[in-house]
Amino acid sequence: MFLCIAASVIMLSLLMHAARLTIDPLGEGIVPYYLAGGVAIFLRLNGERWIPRYGRVIADCAEYYALFTGIALIGAVASYPIAALTYGFHDAALQRIDVALGFDWLAWYRTVAEHPLLQHIGLAAYRSIYLTPAILLGWFAWHGDRAAAHRFLITFWLAALVTLALYVLMPAVGPLAYLWHAPLPYMPESELWQEGLIPALRDHRVGVIDLSHLRGIVSAPSFHTAAAVLYIHTAWSRRELRWPILAINIAMLLATPVEGTHYFIDMILGAVVAVVAILAVKRIVSAPPP
Repeated sequence: MFLCIAASVIMLSLLMHAARLTIDPLGEGIVPYYLAGGVAIFLRLNGERWIPRYGRVIADCAEYYALFTGIALIGAVASYPIAALTYGFHDAALQRIDVALGFDWLAWYRTVAEHPLLQHIGLAAYRSIYLTPAILLGWFAWHGDRAAAHRFLITFWLAALVTLALYVLMPAVGPLAYLWHAPLPYMPESELWQEGLIPALRDHRVGVIDLSHLRGIVSAPSFHTAAAVLYIHTAWSRRELRWPILAINIAMLLATPVEGTHYFIDMILGAVVAVVAILAVKRIVSAPPP
């Protein structure tokens, strides 16, 4: 797990250099990560000694949450230099696939735009991408299941890696920017960042990444979908978690087309990414030692 994180940092550094992007190590946006990292390290090293009864749980939680945050942060930052190194947009092809599949994104968006309750529920569901792993990792820490926690984290890391690798092949501005050509009755969570931010990155008009204002700019594959499939798979064998996690993540999947401004094919690809990551890690874990 730690080797994967180290390799990711190296790859991110190379990508940032190639795209002429930097992160201000003294910027306000990075300060919360310094503080959170310091607290996590302190609790991981001292939790069991200072809090005898629940110290192990706290120490493990600190480790798991820090690793998850690191993976998520590296993946989000990496999407910027990757976008800067891409060419063109593939919305026309993605939309043609949606039409062939019979998915009407505009109808989906209009339904949400006409019902404020759906907007509030969808926004909460879409943001739950960070709630479910907190529950799962806390569960693993409470039950002392380090193997399951690390297996979940490495699968999440691999899914993020494959998502970014495929994103290189199909950058897009998303269906909201591509299909809607009128005043917006409802602005989703992902807004319209791809349409302006990706060209700015390619033209080197953006040189510093502000960690306090990271924007989701990956259209295909949908990482929210990949995460939902991974979360459901991880919780399925744990009876107490199965149905709550399933409900939360079905809601997140239903919210993803609008709140994430994703084509339906983006979601199919995201699900495939999750399945590939799950099967790959399962094969590696079950393989006999050399």
